[in-house]
Order: sequence, then C-alpha cells, then structure tokens
Amino acid sequence: MRVRGFYRLSLSTLIAVYVLILVGGIVRSTGSGMGCPDWPTCFGKWVPPTSADQLPENYKEIYSNYRHEKNIRFAKYLNAIGLSSTAEKILEDESIREEADFNPLKTWIEYINRLIGVIIGLLIFAVFVSSIRFWNTQRSWTVVALITFLMVGFQGWIGSFVVSTNLTPWTITVHMFLALVIVALLTWIIHQTSRDSYPVFKVAGLNPWVIGGLVALLFQILLGTQVRESLDQVARTIANRNDWIASLGTDFIIHRSFSWIVLIIFAGILYKLIQSDRMRSFGLGVFLLLLCTVLSGAGMAYMAVPPALQPVHLGLASISFGTLFLLALKLNTGKTGVLIK
Repeated sequence: MRVRGFYRLSLSTLIAVYVLILVGGIVRSTGSGMGCPDWPTCFGKWVPPTSADQLPENYKEIYSNYRHEKNIRFAKYLNAIGLSSTAEKILEDESIREEADFNPLKTWIEYINRLIGVIIGLLIFAVFVSSIRFWNTQRSWTVVALITFLMVGFQGWIGSFVVSTNLTPWTITVHMFLALVIVALLTWIIHQTSRDSYPVFKVAGLNPWVIGGLVALLFQILLGTQVRESLDQVARTIANRNDWIASLGTDFIIHRSFSWIVLIIFAGILYKLIQSDRMRSFGLGVFLLLLCTVLSGAGMAYMAVPPALQPVHLGLASISFGTLFLLALKLNTGKTGVLIK
C-alpha cells in the first residue's frame, strides 16, 4: 500500500507538471512572460498590483536597473563556465533592459504561472519526503526523487534569469529542456513504482525505433522553442497575423519538415506495437498523441497562429515525450520479460 500511495503521488505530480507546461504556453502565447519584471516577487510584492497607480512613477527605470544588476551576476556565472561571449552579449544588448508598460492582465497571468510553479515545487518536495521511507529497500527511488527536487530548484533559478534577460531565446530553450528532464525523472519513478501493474516487455526490433523517436522528438521540441522566438520577433514588426508564418526563416522550415520524420518514426513504433495484443492500445495512444501534436502545429501554420493553439501544441508535445520515454523504460528495464516477435 505504501508503494501504491507513492505511485499516486508521483503520478499526480507529473500531471501537475504537464499543467504547468500548458500554463507556460499560455504565458508565451499572451506575451505575459515579462508581466512580472522581478523574481520571485512581482513588482516587489508577493501579491502583484492591479493598476499602474500602485507603482512608482519611475517603475520602468527601477526594474530595468534591477534586472541589469542581476544580469551582471549572471554574466559572472557564464564567464566562470567559459561562455564569455554570451555574457558579453547579455550585458551589451540594450534591448534586454527595455521595460514594458504595466499590463495588469499579463502581470496576473505570469503571477498565476508562478503560483502553480510553487505548488509543483511543494509536490515534488512531497515526493522526495515520501521516497525516504524506501531508502533501505529501493534506494534509487529516493536518489532520483532528490535529484528531481534539486532540478526544480535549479529550474526556478534559471527561470529568474529568463526574466532578468528579458526572455533571451536561449534561456527559454534551457528552461524548456529542464522541464522535460523533470518529466523524464518523474516518469522513471512512476515506471518503477508501477512495474507490477505494467510489466516490462520486449518487442523484437522496437528499441531502435523508440530511442530514435525520443531523440527526434526532443530535437523537434527544442527547435520549436526557437521557432517561437522567431515568431515573437516577427510579431513586433508585423501587425497582421496572417503574414507572420510567411515571414519566418529557416528554423520554421526545418521544424515543419522535420515533423514528417518524427511522424514516420512514430508510425514505425505503432506498427511494431500492434503486433502485441496487450500493447496495441498503448501504441495507438502514443501515435495519436503525436498526430494531434502535428495537427495542432499545422493549425497554427494555416490559421494565422491562433493563441489558443500554442499552449495546446506545447502541452501535447510534452506529453508525447513523457509517454515515449515511458515506453523506452518498459523496453530497457530488467533482463526478463516477454519477447514478442
């Protein structure tokens, strides 16, 4: 019963992480990423203001200087790991210091995003605390739960620099990658604690397809963050949404074309899995998830990038990654299992 309770807590936490990724997509699609110019507070308050009247007249200057001072510290960290040119660009780019006009809606969207992030942090801490009881019998569970908790702290730290650098593209990519790492860690815990219900199995020739699918999907998701940044830049100069896609560069063309490769790999995985009666539904679910991800991306391309589809596209891609990672675990955990030819 203790294992079952730990499994349920871990599963609930993973679902909450997916919700946070979805909310993060809403933050990006509404342009609310800089709704709070400081971190962890919002305009210096734990409960953000609702009107500009509650802010000092020179609030833009105050928070621009605040972020610049934080970026100076960030640049020191980058210099320490050999990224001197990146540090120099952050400090010399004047656009990073630009402060947006106060917008209460965007402020509260970002604030709610942060509140959900705090809840996720507490849930993952609860997963770690709950895992301690298994230290003597399943020590790896506790170790991975601790790594997950530390990863959340690191994610929050990186998130503070995403804000201080005014959403510099590469910081958003790192932020997204760390979110997928957290998804993978929680998925591993869920797999380990549910092995009695979902036994390990083997399907001849499937493993290379799954590993290839994971690599391709991860590349596609990270490339998508770059496309999103290009889209933000286009939106600043072109008012008509119908012209945005046509104005995107090489990143979008690669992202769009590569989606066919990912889809073909997932079709290969489905073909292998339908040879197994008990994994046919699982394989179909994985393929449908990715198909919906591709269709939502196509909807953005052909429907002038509707804001509602952007978080859906990101959420589906993240769930597809987690589900495929679970399949990889089922194929590669342990030496026993049923071989399906």
